[in-house]
Amino acid sequence: MSGQFYDVIIIGAGPAGSHAAYKLASLGHDVAVFEEKGAPGLNVCCTGIISTECFQSLDIGTDGILTKLNSAKFFSPSGRCLRLQTGKVQAYVVDRLLLDKALASKAQSQGAHYFFSSQVIDIIPEKDSIQAETLCSGAREIFSARAVILANGFRPKLPRKLGLGKIKSFLVGAQVEIEAKNVDEFEVYFGQEIAPGAFAWLVPTSTNKAYVGLLATSQAKLHLQKFLNNLSCQGRITSREAEIRQKAIPIGTLARSYGDRVLVVGDAAGQVKPTTGGGIYFGHLGAKIAAEVLDEAFKSDNLTAGQLSRYQKQWKTEMGKELSRGYWARWAYARLSDRKIDGIFNALD
Repeated sequence: MSGQFYDVIIIGAGPAGSHAAYKLASLGHDVAVFEEKGAPGLNVCCTGIISTECFQSLDIGTDGILTKLNSAKFFSPSGRCLRLQTGKVQAYVVDRLLLDKALASKAQSQGAHYFFSSQVIDIIPEKDSIQAETLCSGAREIFSARAVILANGFRPKLPRKLGLGKIKSFLVGAQVEIEAKNVDEFEVYFGQEIAPGAFAWLVPTSTNKAYVGLLATSQAKLHLQKFLNNLSCQGRITSREAEIRQKAIPIGTLARSYGDRVLVVGDAAGQVKPTTGGGIYFGHLGAKIAAEVLDEAFKSDNLTAGQLSRYQKQWKTEMGKELSRGYWARWAYARLSDRKIDGIFNALD
């Protein structure tokens, strides 16, 4: 396969990478997507909560919906509960495996080529192209393209190697799906003892199952195990034998999400809500903007950093204010004691 040439090589077959592939392929460009896993959506650590607006924008049908959410319970460190409810659905919990498969299928229907079990280990800029060095099912292969999109999650190696900077701040998320009793709405737990710097959650996925997870500044897996022990003692969960998955979530953005023949989208660029760690919708928006900017660059045959810098200006215009407010909100919350968090609950009540 070495030597094949594409208009665009996309690294990562998550929601952001596949949406960029779909948009570019539908515009007539020859697209290749490289994913190190054997299939889209395998072993993903994600709760899959997305707004109704995001779900409609993804346009993937209803098969992947696990739960519809229109209410939530919020628990203070001392156990005080505040409940919110609306008359209509506010969000969906989607099956990430089915979501990733559906988005990859959409891109393939437009002609995008997918290479699974294919890890991109290096990006090599050339004068008139850019090369991707890959391990495809263990064999070393070189592919070339007019441009590359990095959509492979929070992995600092390639952006740093390309001179785009490094995201220094991050949280660690950990989650497990367990058998549960009487979990019929979204539950959020606050407290620096429970989840330092962030929060924990209990999200129903079916009548007797739920996601249990948390974000933390460190030792997320250990804190989750303690949280599971507490839920077990309360009789809220009946089994917790499943594997705990965890991942790093960027809290901050790359100094540059563009370069000569290169764009960065999704978690890789830091397009993540700092307050919740959610990246599906912002990554979706980033991928859409990246595809539009790259399409225009192809038409003018100008793939320089100067031309592609329009991408960063546009996505920061679209989501920059919300990201900035989120950084400050998370920074302020991380410095609150449990006593102060309880005080906020009292005031809200």
